[in-house]
Amino acid sequence: MTAEGQQRRAAEIEHRKVHAFEDPEVFPLGERCVNFGVPRVQAGYNSYIQIVQSPGYVTIMSEMAHDARVIPLDGRPHLDPRVRVWNGDSRAHWDGDALVVDTTNFSPKSDFMGSHENLRLTEKFTRVGPEILNYEFTVDDPTTWTAPWTAMIPLKLKNELIYEYACHEGNTAIPNMLRGHRFEERAAAGKTDPR
Repeated sequence: MTAEGQQRRAAEIEHRKVHAFEDPEVFPLGERCVNFGVPRVQAGYNSYIQIVQSPGYVTIMSEMAHDARVIPLDGRPHLDPRVRVWNGDSRAHWDGDALVVDTTNFSPKSDFMGSHENLRLTEKFTRVGPEILNYEFTVDDPTTWTAPWTAMIPLKLKNELIYEYACHEGNTAIPNMLRGHRFEERAAAGKTDPR
């Protein structure tokens, strides 16, 4: 990470520690069921993806939070840089047998390992066997990393369904955590009555 990226990330983590439970906006996006972001690098429950191509578009459906990225394949330019989206603005093309997806215009509230609105994501999906799809992604953000870097995750074909991930914005645990913190604040101020 760049010095700037390290300082920004440390400040974000410190802000969350100091201001935890003060405001729902301090909770991470996934915890609030708002967005789980791209690229998805976690494995485990609800980690399936489904890729469907139709005339002029490819759709990448993530089981986690059932996000569907509908991506044009017609060579159109990215949206105006002033338009910012949670999962960025994606455009795709075929490079031989590989599907290449270029994504820009991330929201400043997006977060991939400390990178926000300056992230440029390039994803490459390549079938390397009857049941294996290599998912390779490169992230580039000169305000966060000293150089672009790439990771690859082999994805195995599963003949299973994608199920709804029943997360919802306004996660019911969050109001209770905020309410508990308000109680602690009143107790610290000498007002032990929870009302």
